[in-house]
Amino acid sequence: MITDTIPVLTAFLLIFIAEFGDKTQLTVMVLSSKGSAISVFLGSMLAFLLVDGVSLLIGGELLSILPYNLIGAGAGLLFIVVGAFSLVRRNHDDRIENQKLDLLKTFSVISLMELGDKTQLACVVLAAELKDLPGVLAGIMLAFSAVTAIGIIFGTKILRLLPRKYLEIGAALLFLLLGFLFILDSVSLISLVPHT
Repeated sequence: MITDTIPVLTAFLLIFIAEFGDKTQLTVMVLSSKGSAISVFLGSMLAFLLVDGVSLLIGGELLSILPYNLIGAGAGLLFIVVGAFSLVRRNHDDRIENQKLDLLKTFSVISLMELGDKTQLACVVLAAELKDLPGVLAGIMLAFSAVTAIGIIFGTKILRLLPRKYLEIGAALLFLLLGFLFILDSVSLISLVPHT
């Protein structure tokens, strides 16, 4: 039982501020503009719980064994595949059939984006500093819920007002751009590692 509200509020404020307007929220907006809002929300929350919740419980040990350059390259390739697939299949519009696909796609994309992200590191630091795992977990999940809900509202209400053709092309190009940026970032991390 959570008895102290300070860890909850601290974690909520820190994660909310860090995630608001972040690439993860932009991705949620784009995914919800083309798919099921419920599937995008559930997929995002499952990803946050898995990546950030497990990191919080395991602590710094998880962060020390992750090969960030490979994760970044994998995330980049996934984004490029999603972007290319979106460009190729722009006219397919069977939302009920695609709800499970929306959930799986959202879960995969958000999980890869969160690995090694600043909020994952912040969760570990918060847990270590505040020494209240349930409180910190509650705070970060509330923050992720709020930021994700705002992104979904924006994606479903505002982005869907744009002509579908331009929205699909813009979303696909955003995924391709993010994919290339992830790959470039992972390549720069490889070049920073000293060779022995």
